[in-house]
Amino acid sequence: MTDTLAADRANDPSVLRDRTAQSLSPMTIVLIEIALAVGGFGIGTGEFAIMGLLPDVAATYGVSIPQAGYVITAYALGVVIGAPIIAALTARVSRRSLLLMLMSIFAIGNILSAVAPDFTTFTALRFVTGLPHGAYFGVAALVAASMAAPHRRARAVGRVMLGLTIATLIGTPIATFLGQMMSWRAAFLLVGGVGLLTVALVWLFQPQDQVQPGASIRRELGALQRPQVWLTLGVAATGFGGMFSIFSYIASTTTETAMMPVAMVSFVLALFGIGMNVGNVIGSRLADISLKGTIGGVMLFNVVVMTVFSLTADVPFMLCLCVFLIGCGFAACPAVQTRLMDVAADAQTLAAASSHSAFNIANALGAWLGGLTIAWGYGYGSTGYVGAALSLVGLAVFAVSVALERKKD
Repeated sequence: MTDTLAADRANDPSVLRDRTAQSLSPMTIVLIEIALAVGGFGIGTGEFAIMGLLPDVAATYGVSIPQAGYVITAYALGVVIGAPIIAALTARVSRRSLLLMLMSIFAIGNILSAVAPDFTTFTALRFVTGLPHGAYFGVAALVAASMAAPHRRARAVGRVMLGLTIATLIGTPIATFLGQMMSWRAAFLLVGGVGLLTVALVWLFQPQDQVQPGASIRRELGALQRPQVWLTLGVAATGFGGMFSIFSYIASTTTETAMMPVAMVSFVLALFGIGMNVGNVIGSRLADISLKGTIGGVMLFNVVVMTVFSLTADVPFMLCLCVFLIGCGFAACPAVQTRLMDVAADAQTLAAASSHSAFNIANALGAWLGGLTIAWGYGYGSTGYVGAALSLVGLAVFAVSVALERKKD
């Protein structure tokens, strides 16, 4: 049985106005979803490929690898800052025009990054390139959901998110290989090309839409006055931190704790990517059945799996199995994204875009806490306990959200 709140939102006038998309043919809807997913593929590839190319960037600009890591921080900061600000300031811009603008900035930012003459310029460009990240995914999710039947919204969001999950499996390894064989600059040119391809596909396939009546900066900012929006963002910022606490140090865990050869690191990373794709597909289907059940269930699943990860990280087979299952924990992402649309009422753009700000906060929080336990001498396997604790926090925040919702009803 679907959640009551989701059913209520399905009958909300602001959603029904988007049903003009029902006049589109099934093939046109598929083409639009592919276009949006290609954009997600480009963003995911650009975000993660730099992690494998940091030594090359450092060598080019004559800085240390830790200093080169500032570019990752700059990009993440751009995501966190850009998502809510862009969503609010562009409230009166149509979704098609906004997607074209966001992906153009992303494409140009990556192309300019590829030819940046010095490290300071490169870092600044990574910040600028990160600005459209969250807003793009938020608007793309809204477009996808508006074209789907009410009971299939999460699956539509999941199909768009497939671009991001496939990037972790295919795009990032290709870009990293290209960067290592030719130059890291070639990798950014590739990502910029994917961005330009997305602009072309959105231009060709997505019809012009109308700005929703009453849309304004003030209305979008109204999302920040809704406790349920903050609580749902809190679930993302804490509950997904566990995934990043483990993933950030998985290479060292593989070689130093499980004592597997360096050549197996790519295999372990691939298992994580496969898990993310499996989780995205299954999770989006479960979310269409029950948003609340999917979010709560996946958080509890993560607590168990991450605890087992720490207990068995020195066993190669168990490490591989747990890494795959941890990737499957991405199953909650389409559900969280869809719930944000529900609880935001008529301020959906800012709320949907802000989810990726929350995910980047989770990235920073998870990596920081995981690093602390390692620095304190508990070993790389301890990152699983950090992940389990963060998942428990996410589950607790979600429990508060549900309790307040029931009390209001």
